[in-house]
Amino acid sequence: MTKKKKETIEEPIVEETVVVEQPKVVTKEKSLTKNKDTWEVKDRQYYLRGDLTPLSCSIRSSNIYWFDEEKGYERELKITSNQRTPFVDEMKGDQRLEHVVFRNGVLHVPKNKVVLQKILSLYHPDRNRKFHEKDYQQEAASEIDLLEVEIEALNAAQDLDIDMAEAVMRVEVGSKVSEMSSKELKRDLLLYAKKNPVLFLELVNDGNVQLRNFGIKATEMGIIKLSQDQRTFRWGTNDRKLMTVPFDEHPYSALAAWFKTDEGMEIYQNIEKRFN
Repeated sequence: MTKKKKETIEEPIVEETVVVEQPKVVTKEKSLTKNKDTWEVKDRQYYLRGDLTPLSCSIRSSNIYWFDEEKGYERELKITSNQRTPFVDEMKGDQRLEHVVFRNGVLHVPKNKVVLQKILSLYHPDRNRKFHEKDYQQEAASEIDLLEVEIEALNAAQDLDIDMAEAVMRVEVGSKVSEMSSKELKRDLLLYAKKNPVLFLELVNDGNVQLRNFGIKATEMGIIKLSQDQRTFRWGTNDRKLMTVPFDEHPYSALAAWFKTDEGMEIYQNIEKRFN
């Protein structure tokens, strides 16, 4: 009977110790690791927005508030030179206010000033409104995206047939494109693709661009005529009315859309034969 009593006393004590202590240790380690991984210690550059470069420009160092979602209320922040926290409710002792001044539109904050960096990068209400942090990785990614679009545009320009090239360049240079040689057209097309790659690709993928060019060429050749008020298209030979341009629409955009209708398709095929 004595042995049984000892067993029943010892077993619960061991189990309670293991269950209570282990979760606390694991939770604390995870929390510390998470905090350590969320902030990169490095020098940081901040710039005034709008490419402003005044000799000096100060931002608020006090009367700053940030809503803490975890705590559920606004917390006051101060930029100080002697505290290890940006939050006033966590500060101890005297608070020596530090002035933050941009020189020629730039503020360099070394990696040892973590508290100041966190206020500027995470909490300050003027962040991304009056100033922003220079993110070299993000800028590099944006430049890569732009270069890739430029390459795509140049490849597309290289493969365009002469009719589509003329249609795209007519948007840029107007009727002058009719006077350009094939070499001039190709050169200007590549330069246009390099200078405005996004717009160039939009034009290439716009099905109406070639139809608009088709309509403009037909008008330049006198096959069809556009009235002086730019409201009516007619045959060039007998003035027979082809279509009326809807109010507030560009005449050649309206003509391109009309070419896709049953009636317009017949006229399109008729004009196409006259080109040859």
